[in-house]
Amino acid sequence: MLSPEKREAALALLEAAYPDAEPALEFSTPYELLVATMLSAQCTDKQVNKCTRVLFQKYNTPEAMAKLSEDELEPYIHSCGFFKTKAKNIISMSRTLMERFSGEVPKTMEELVSLDGVGRKTANVVLSNAFQIPAIAVDTHVFRVSNRIGLAEAKDVEKTERQLMDNIPREKWGRAHHYLIYHGRQVCKAQRPACNTCTLKEVCCYAVCR
Repeated sequence: MLSPEKREAALALLEAAYPDAEPALEFSTPYELLVATMLSAQCTDKQVNKCTRVLFQKYNTPEAMAKLSEDELEPYIHSCGFFKTKAKNIISMSRTLMERFSGEVPKTMEELVSLDGVGRKTANVVLSNAFQIPAIAVDTHVFRVSNRIGLAEAKDVEKTERQLMDNIPREKWGRAHHYLIYHGRQVCKAQRPACNTCTLKEVCCYAVCR
């Protein structure tokens, strides 16, 4: 794992490389972000946005979504993959919001993960991007890149999340999440990381050890 000095340097380099990093999912309310993030499992953000641009024109509140049957929702989200499971979870989640939370998306991890289809990653995305509550969502990019660089040294997502929370200043959690995603998509790819042109190559554990 990187030393505190190198962690600071790595974060500064990431911030300089991606100053405009922001959520790729399109949303205008916490509920829309929650639905979009649920749809993004095993699907690209680009494809999710295509679906939600149509879906949210008609159904963008818990009240509206809760009234749908799975058969009615599935055609809107079919291209996101695993559409039957996602439809079931989104409708159940929406009905729970109406029944237990007065139609409002909750602002705590405990309450969010109590909803069907919502895990820690989805909850952290919502907390950070909808409510500006410090959180780090560990998706496949964040997991891969943070462990390669040396910001974490863990073999599972939850340990990676805890280590990132320890190793990154709290006020930078949300931004760091986006830096790591951008870096994973553009440079530190799963199969062929572009180490030779990477701005972090002097501090990255993976690049140094290759």
